[in-house]
Amino acid sequence: MQVAVLNGVNLNALADRDPELYGGLGLRELENRIYRWGRELGLQVRCLQTNHEGQFVDWCHEARTWAGGIILNPGAWTHYSYGIRDAVELFTVPVVEVHLSDLAKREEWRQHSVLEDVVSARVIGKGPEGYREALVHVLEHT
Repeated sequence: MQVAVLNGVNLNALADRDPELYGGLGLRELENRIYRWGRELGLQVRCLQTNHEGQFVDWCHEARTWAGGIILNPGAWTHYSYGIRDAVELFTVPVVEVHLSDLAKREEWRQHSVLEDVVSARVIGKGPEGYREALVHVLEHT
């Protein structure tokens, strides 16, 4: 099964962000782990990252034609992008929202997700390992 892993705004600068919150990895290292976990689970994973909201929405639309599961971390768009929410709502496959940091322990504005009612599961505050948990969820719910 093919799985789309869509990472959003500022995830390309992951290595430069607070390691206590974000795990201390760069995006490439994180993606390499995700690819390895995917192979171990028998999944074909495609990781994509953008800082452009329209591109993220386009990838959601395109993934509907080929992905059997979706993992997404839209970054700050999580808290306000109804355009991304509307695109995610179109999926008919398992969708897992992932966040490296624990949003409940962050600033008040980060504690709300406009996606939470249109995803199958949320994995929050587990660092990079959260992506592995998301892959397992997708595998078990297809």
